[in-house]
Order: sequence, then structure tokens, then C-alpha cells
Amino acid sequence: MDEVKIRIENLYKIFGPRAQSVLAQVQQGMSKQELLEKHNHVLGLKDINVAVTPREISVIMGLSGSGKSTLIRHVNRLIEPTSGRIVVDGQDVLTMTKEELIDFRRHKVSMVFQRFGLHVHKTVAENAAYGLAIQGTPIRQAKERSRKWLERVGLSGFEDHYPSQLSGGMQQRVGLARALATDAEILLMDEPFSALDPLIRTDMQDVLLGLQEELHKTIVFITHDLDEALRLGDRIAILRDGAVIQQGDPQEIILHPADDYIFDFIKDINRSRVIEAKSVMTPGASVDGPELPHDLVLEEALQVVSASKRKMANVVDADGTAVGSIELQQIIDAVARPAEDSDEDPTYR
Repeated sequence: MDEVKIRIENLYKIFGPRAQSVLAQVQQGMSKQELLEKHNHVLGLKDINVAVTPREISVIMGLSGSGKSTLIRHVNRLIEPTSGRIVVDGQDVLTMTKEELIDFRRHKVSMVFQRFGLHVHKTVAENAAYGLAIQGTPIRQAKERSRKWLERVGLSGFEDHYPSQLSGGMQQRVGLARALATDAEILLMDEPFSALDPLIRTDMQDVLLGLQEELHKTIVFITHDLDEALRLGDRIAILRDGAVIQQGDPQEIILHPADDYIFDFIKDINRSRVIEAKSVMTPGASVDGPELPHDLVLEEALQVVSASKRKMANVVDADGTAVGSIELQQIIDAVARPAEDSDEDPTYR
């Protein structure tokens, strides 16, 4: 079984003054709409079970109102659940004392918000050092560490500026530097790039991926954008009306959508740039043909196989060992956009 950093078990959140009194009805299947109509309570989360693997980016995605931001705020107990458990490194966050929770938030978890969350009357350097100040880090050391991280996110030279003097993308870099400066093991990122222009958003995704390649933090990343989820996520959980509809790695979700809701999400994705050779290969003996890295996307695999004038290729792992083979026709079939009525084909439904 894979190692787990954060385990969320049977989590429910009902907003309203009598949440506990209606919990049993929700657990027995009462819908979000019925709960609102009969009891004037709002169902935020319904029986959430998610395991977050250490040193990876776990993406929680869904449309507005799906419960994704509510969920991430339970991890550091900014929101108290109606029922359930949240276990981080074997300790239930919900049983922590006030002192333990303060220490948890100061040292174990950092959060990056959608709207930057910067102090407008503090300089960039002071904002980046804010978490360190809360930890009680000596001023000189806090300044050194904050400047180091500002340099790492591309803001060297802006230390004495104020947030109002920075673009949105630059302000979010300050937020990222502030989160990283505390050296927390876990980063909670609540739609951190959604307020940015598309080009700046892509740039910030590059910054995050570059840092993660080196730092290997445990990151829970919230987004409503599937392209962003597929680009960043090692694993993805998709929410609808407060419930997890499907979770898995990007390959599983693209190749095997759980229902029509998920299918509608993924139907316009450029499959050739997401699906990897290992996901559609036939395990087994090697064949007479070129070698493809197992994580090569099919767009590039198609070019290699076509250029080789062969109809088959070997798929090899990171050590160069053959783990399977793939046919040209398999690649073509996998990248073809499935029809809306492909219910009979389990590859697409």
C-alpha cells in the first residue's frame, strides 16, 4: 500500500444551525437540494474519502460550488467538519488542542490563497517573511530566508516594493515565496492561479513544477480548470455537489471517465498531449521497432513510430528495460476523440 501523508475519511460538512440533527439523513442519502428545501441547510461535503501521497501534487477540482475550497480548508481546520476524520502523519487534526493546532499551522502546513492574501502596508520582503515572524524566527534569519525564496521565485530586486506596485503574477510569487520560506512539509493551494491572465498562469505553473521537482513538497492544489489539473496533478479527485465522483491519476481519468459528468469534463481535452505510452501499451515481449520512453505522450510517440516506418514500437521504463509494446494503430485509436454515444466502449466510458 502506498504511503499516505494526509488521509481524509468519511468527511461531512453541513452548513446550518442544526447540522448534527440532519447529519443522519444526509448519510442515508438525502440530496443537497432536498436538504436545502426541507431543512434550509447547505451540504458542503458528503462522505469524502481521499488519500494524499507524500511528495506529490494532489489536485482537487470541480466547478464552482462543488466543495473543493471547503475541503482544503478542513485540512488545517479553518473549517470544522460536521463529521469525519482528517489524519496528517498519523495524527487526527480534529483532536488537536488549541496549542497543537497553532503549532501545526505554523510549522507543518502553509497556505497559498487565490487572492494573494498579502499585507498591503508591508513590503515584498516583509510579506515573504511574515510566516517566519509568526514562527518566532529571529529577524536577521527571517530576512535572509525570505530574500532567498524571493530570488527563487524570480523577484530578486523587488524586496522593497509594495504589493500595489506589482502585477498579479508577481503578487502570487510573493505568496508562494512566503509559503515556501516557512519550510512547511505541506502546501495547501486554493486556486492560486485562477485570478491570473492565461500566459501568467502558465508561467506560474512552470514555476511551481520547477520548484516541486527539487523540493518534493506534499501539495494539495485546488482548481476548476481541467487543463491545469492534468498538467500539475500526480493524482486528481473530481468533486460534484460536495462528493468525490472520481479520483485517480490523469491517465486513468482521461481513459476511463467514471460517468457522463466526468466525460463532459474531458471530452475536449487534447488526448495526444496527455495520454502516455505506458497507458495504452500491451505488456510483454519486445518487438522489432524503435524504443519509446514509458511516459512519452502519444503525440510524440506517433511521430517516432511514423518516422521509423514500422508499425510497432517497444515501450521502455526509466532504466531502459522493455516493459511492453505498442502498435501504431493503438496510438491512433487512443488519441481519436471518443463519440458522445460511446457507451459500449469501456475505454471511453
